[in-house]
Amino acid sequence: MRTKFSFLRSSTLAVAAVAVVGLGMTGCTTTPPTNEGPHADRREINNDVDSALTKLYETVPSSRELVHRAKGYVVFPGVLQAGLVVGGEYGKGSLRVGGTTEEYYRLTAGSVGWQIGAQSKAIFVLFMTQDSLDKFRHSNGWQVGADATVALATIGANGDIDTNTAQQPIIGFVTTNAGLMAGVSLQGAKISKIPL
Repeated sequence: MRTKFSFLRSSTLAVAAVAVVGLGMTGCTTTPPTNEGPHADRREINNDVDSALTKLYETVPSSRELVHRAKGYVVFPGVLQAGLVVGGEYGKGSLRVGGTTEEYYRLTAGSVGWQIGAQSKAIFVLFMTQDSLDKFRHSNGWQVGADATVALATIGANGDIDTNTAQQPIIGFVTTNAGLMAGVSLQGAKISKIPL
């Protein structure tokens, strides 16, 4: 009886050991990875972009017309800004042309100065002319200020976007949970294509 129990116990341990080794070996396989990772990233980014646009339209109703007039727009729905004296920003987003996602991008920026903590914001860059969109698409790392100026949208007393801003070739919006941010700058932010 004792021998039978010992045999069962050692057999169970052997099976468990084989299972653990087998699971460990799956990470060492030479077969190519599945595309679920990138597809999941794309879905998540696209869903977040949709949500960010919906929130923008609710916060700034006149933005809807500008987005529809734009030749293309890139949206970073969750840019994390964090720092302690030296800070940085990072976020992923997508470029849409005709309402369809074409490419995926990342935004990075650094800053120096008094700052502490972290916050998340959404950044929208609207290309109102075909020329501004083409220059963005054909760039290898597009930087605000160096490659183009982005006119950040401001809201007038009537609740509409400032008419001077609305006539610029590239218009930007920056929002947080509290609404449209004022007095911010995208200067130095770099936008680069990511392979997803």
